[in-house]
Amino acid sequence: MKRTAPQPLIDVQVETRGRVSAEDAEYAQDKVRAVFDEAPGPVLFARVRLTRFANPAMERPVTAQANLDVNGRLARAHVAGSSATEAVDLLRDRLAAVLARMAEHWEARRGRTHPPGAAHEWRHGDEPAHRPGYFPRPAEEREVVRHKSFALAFESPDEAADDLERLDYGFQLFTDAGSGEDSVLYRTGTAGYRLAQVHPRPDLIGPVSAPLTVSPAPAPRMTITEAKGRLDVTGWPFVFFTDAGTGRGNVLYHRYDGHYGLITPTAHESTTTAV
Repeated sequence: MKRTAPQPLIDVQVETRGRVSAEDAEYAQDKVRAVFDEAPGPVLFARVRLTRFANPAMERPVTAQANLDVNGRLARAHVAGSSATEAVDLLRDRLAAVLARMAEHWEARRGRTHPPGAAHEWRHGDEPAHRPGYFPRPAEEREVVRHKSFALAFESPDEAADDLERLDYGFQLFTDAGSGEDSVLYRTGTAGYRLAQVHPRPDLIGPVSAPLTVSPAPAPRMTITEAKGRLDVTGWPFVFFTDAGTGRGNVLYHRYDGHYGLITPTAHESTTTAV
């Protein structure tokens, strides 16, 4: 949905890392500003980060990330490209898709509810091909270089799906409002979303509008070292596990640079994850 009134012109802040030219930064400003009129509200703030990694082995060495404040709600997109121009063009397309999703009437969608596990046609798109992969760094060189610990969002699977898409995440770690269980939601291609929990309680998950299946297996109880081993062996983008010490749901994931990121929860309160 396009807005009928043009957006007020605001500055798009551009941060660069590595060998990124001034022309590339200006190109990013123009491309991101061009999507403002597609936002469902006024864009109050916009920031872009362009990063070029020096490693010649990377097929897509340039990443582009945008963060927009759309009338108080965060919109985010994160892509990778073989050049700065390609990355910025992908960023513009992805950001437009995120803003289009924000313009949907989410409350109306919730009127079409289904029990978890029911079969649905998947209409939100497969796992986005634009998403940055990760550099295949040797396992012995990988370290946890980013550890974020904060209160998880206390929300429904529908709200988690909305956050995942609006913020362009690969997964959403949250506390399910119906069961009180630490949970992770992620895309599963044409099947829709998959929900995993520390202790699966599908009976306590209310009707949802998102096409959702629930894993019957509890999150494996592990140490961080054991989670690293599983991530290395499986090659999965992330591992959801129950921390052996705290009993809470954690996520260990591959970063774009080939190292690990770790998310651990603290006390319950309404907030949103960020990866």
